[in-house]
Amino acid sequence: MEQGETASPPAAQEKVGKEEEDDDLGYQLFPERNKNPQSFLVRSLFTFHNKCQVMLRMTLETNPYAQLLLEAMKQSGCTVFNDRHFSCENCDACVGGGFDSATSQIVLCQNNIRHQSHMNRVVTHELIHAFDHCRAHVDWFKNVKHLACSEIRAANLSGDCTLMNEIARFKFGLKGHQQTCVRDRAIRSILAVRKVSKETAEKAVDEVFDACFNDLEPFGRIPHSKTDAKRAFKDFQNRDRYNANL
Repeated sequence: MEQGETASPPAAQEKVGKEEEDDDLGYQLFPERNKNPQSFLVRSLFTFHNKCQVMLRMTLETNPYAQLLLEAMKQSGCTVFNDRHFSCENCDACVGGGFDSATSQIVLCQNNIRHQSHMNRVVTHELIHAFDHCRAHVDWFKNVKHLACSEIRAANLSGDCTLMNEIARFKFGLKGHQQTCVRDRAIRSILAVRKVSKETAEKAVDEVFDACFNDLEPFGRIPHSKTDAKRAFKDFQNRDRYNANL
């Protein structure tokens, strides 16, 4: 899920009946997940929804982070379709997006995503969760380490923790800033969607941090800018061509 600026997914494989259990899985942050979807005519009347759709289309067509992830998911047998796998909805004010594994949908918080760069980060962040869901047997609800690992990867690879983004948050540490930022944002994300103690979240992140921080698939590197992401995308495409010729 993306919190305000960044966060973690509701990552829902199944909905439970009791309201307090739903809250424990983060669904309270995404109220439209529990409602019947509005008709296209009604939804299209809202400016937020239209703007969200336009920004989403721009991200999917032009952002190299998103393009690489879409291609990687297709290669893994999980082709992503705009109308099927993305949903612009109103959410709690503290989140920007989330991944609902019950429906394999990425939720984009149309009331909180106001500019294109934020949309780019949210879509990339949530596509990393979707990619992890596609390639691995992620137990989003019962194993907090699984959630922690995907949150670490999303914070590390989505651009959430670039130096410029950190400076914009008035965080000016240079030495080890990537690791510090990734750890902090992963912990925040877990706490946003799971009713666990801070100590439990910190322990889960610390136990899987090294392995998950160094898992750079499908990028092959930490993309610190769009230029890095473009190079990673080209390398990914060339890797596929090389493997196809073997």
